[in-house]
Amino acid sequence: MRMRKKKNGEARLLACSDILVAQPDQPISDSSFHFGRTTPIWLEIGAGKGGFALEMSVRNPDISYYAMERVSDCVVLAAEGAVAYSDRPDNLRFIVGNADNLLDYFAPASIERIFLNFSDPWSKKGYRKRRLTYRKYLKTYFTLLKDGGTLRFKTDNVGLFDFSLEEIAAMGLVPEIVTRDLHHSPYNEGNVQTEYEKNFAAQGMNIHMLEVAKPVGYVPQYEEDVRASASENAPDSAGEGVAL
Repeated sequence: MRMRKKKNGEARLLACSDILVAQPDQPISDSSFHFGRTTPIWLEIGAGKGGFALEMSVRNPDISYYAMERVSDCVVLAAEGAVAYSDRPDNLRFIVGNADNLLDYFAPASIERIFLNFSDPWSKKGYRKRRLTYRKYLKTYFTLLKDGGTLRFKTDNVGLFDFSLEEIAAMGLVPEIVTRDLHHSPYNEGNVQTEYEKNFAAQGMNIHMLEVAKPVGYVPQYEEDVRASASENAPDSAGEGVAL
């Protein structure tokens, strides 16, 4: 669903500039860059309206939390919500950007945990390379993660979840946790629900979750997906191309 353009969006973002991150001259290697102290960095990619980010930062005051979202109007709402929350610790920053820009913001082996929540499934034929769990993006995540750092992914979409498991296997990785019904599993304890998650669960839909750690000494590499390359060269049923 496309978000309506927010009135005075640029001015509203500027008013929240204290918790916004501009692209740094050099990639961030530790949290002291923005927070003046060295604590573990957690990163959420596709933060939406920021409810998950805010709750995670409040629950975990001893970490430094970065929330990235490509839609600036979503960041307006997220940043305003965080600023209005008077009791939150100063451990949250928002980035207007997308996964293609991650290495411009963060240095290799700088992040402890990465969260992907209800990412766009990009279901149209030829769009699989846009999925945030496609192997190209996984290579980036596991470059940024420290040894032992984890990637956690949640979705309601069965096809995307199956695709993600295949891509993780293609990277030579094995998840420590896989559940197709998170809310009725032992892993639901302490689970912070996103807005989408609450809506989907209310409709009786299962929430799928996986978590995979970066093995010590692991160097992320991948081979091009031949199937993806073939599908991207073919028009979809509507005759649409891939707009990048």
